[in-house]
Amino acid sequence: MLEIRWHSRAGQGAVTGAKGLADVISTTGKHVQAFAFYGSAKRGAPMTAYNRVDDSVIMNHEKYMEPDFVFVIDPALALTTDVTVDGKDTTKYIITTHMSTEELIKAQPKLEGKEVYTLDCIAIANETIGRPIPNTPMLGAFMKISEMYDIEFFKESMQRVLAKLPQKIVDANMVAIQRAYDEVK
Repeated sequence: MLEIRWHSRAGQGAVTGAKGLADVISTTGKHVQAFAFYGSAKRGAPMTAYNRVDDSVIMNHEKYMEPDFVFVIDPALALTTDVTVDGKDTTKYIITTHMSTEELIKAQPKLEGKEVYTLDCIAIANETIGRPIPNTPMLGAFMKISEMYDIEFFKESMQRVLAKLPQKIVDANMVAIQRAYDEVK
């Protein structure tokens, strides 16, 4: 089973990103879950979202997991929250930050020895979508790191997921996904 934990603040799109990823995955015949855990349910409060993916029905509905991937879409949370909790030796961390991977690890020693990838999803979102909603750039980076799906298949699937939005926003999200795919280190 593949498990993903998202760390974000309410309003940054982690729940929407988790649900969008689940929607794409569900079209490929896999079983998937997307759910969130909120502390206080107000914009800006720290929160986590989760995905589980498996070839068979997923009976586990608890939030506890040992994630294969951890997405950190709010840069401050990488420094103020232990995003490594319950991680495995093989967990991959994709973290939004303006810092290089080396600078981030120096600032957050708990990431030392972990497989860490960095990019600035907030800058990408601001420059492409015009708003600091870093969820689709994070998914673009995930497609690169995980090699789960071909990027063109993923973008086509996300266009369907985002179809209720104005075409200008859908197009901007496709640029953000591709840019994050290209820029993640």
